[in-house]
Amino acid sequence: MNLLESLRIAINGLLTNRLRSLLTTLGIIIGVGAVIGLTSLGRGVEDFVAAQFQGLGSNVLFVFSSPPASNTRTTIQPITTLEARDLINPIIAPSVRQIALETVVPAVVVAGSKSTQLAVSGVTPNFTAVRTWTPYIGEFINQEHLDTLARVAILGTTVVERLWGDKTYDPLGQVIKINERAFTVIGVMTDKAPGFIGDENEVVFIPLTTAQTRMSQTRTRDGGYRVDVLHVQARAEDRMERARLEVETYLSDAHEVMFQGEQDFTIINQSDLLSSLGQVTGILTVFLGMIAGISLLVGGIGIMNIMLVSVTERTREIGLRKAVGARGADIMLQFLIESIILSFLGGALGVGLGALLTFLGGLLVPDLALSITTDAIILATGVSAFIGVFFGLYPASRAARMRPIDALRFE
Repeated sequence: MNLLESLRIAINGLLTNRLRSLLTTLGIIIGVGAVIGLTSLGRGVEDFVAAQFQGLGSNVLFVFSSPPASNTRTTIQPITTLEARDLINPIIAPSVRQIALETVVPAVVVAGSKSTQLAVSGVTPNFTAVRTWTPYIGEFINQEHLDTLARVAILGTTVVERLWGDKTYDPLGQVIKINERAFTVIGVMTDKAPGFIGDENEVVFIPLTTAQTRMSQTRTRDGGYRVDVLHVQARAEDRMERARLEVETYLSDAHEVMFQGEQDFTIINQSDLLSSLGQVTGILTVFLGMIAGISLLVGGIGIMNIMLVSVTERTREIGLRKAVGARGADIMLQFLIESIILSFLGGALGVGLGALLTFLGGLLVPDLALSITTDAIILATGVSAFIGVFFGLYPASRAARMRPIDALRFE
């Protein structure tokens, strides 16, 4: 018997029990749909996390003061503007392209009858270049503002909404008060989507020198001013680690750190952090896929169960076909084709279900860019085909081993 004849007989057998065949494929449909949907969700989370950290800037190290890991040192020396100036020197840190400085001052911001309490950031003009974040209206701080200790402010959209009730309001030229001091609004930062690192739009930027002299007394031991965060941009992604070592070496010498664990500062490598979170989200994606894979296993067991029932029901048919010359291989091929058709049909419908789940997930969580990838479809359909062969093999071989005389006598 040729393959086409086996295929015709298998299809006729399935069409004889249409409802049962459709119900048998439900396990595969749900399993494949779940695999595709959950895999898309996991990868959407991976992309979202990556986008959040890439939005912090390109090739950036974050350096700030922190308590030493060991208990042998009790004092914390702040990072200073003079230390930041030295780190920009290519002789000391040749892998560093530029450094944006930030000093944070707790403040109450008032506009008319509205007020909000938050941390105001004094920054340098190159903050926008390092963090790849610019105003969408107005301008950012420039060197003249820094030199003249200007009282100018750039607001985040969340602050605009709190003070004027609408984040799209144009406050340029408005006078606000920060800790009872008058500042003129000269810009509004581009709105950033909320993420797991918090609302970045809840911010007010003022010139670094203004924050250090007019808003607080931040003089340090070396004659400079305290800096809360150094945003260090490396010259290239492959020089991030070298830049980190150069910064760590310099600050350890400047802060007289003698032993490992006594560092009173912390350096966060953006690439390492992104890589670590990528591993976590990657494991999450695999875990979600494994959970969904259980549905495929259950669907395969369902196919085996129905195929065994089908073999039992058609025992006399099997005996008759063998009596007229059908070989065991022909019988086995017929039932194996039936099993594969069921699994392939379930896989195809499961892909459609997965696409629907992905589409609905994108509507429910617009911040996640969910999409079906080709490898997810290939994996799901490949697994469904394997299930058809694996779980159909035993019922098919059982049918092939039947003796014609015993099959014809079956009641």
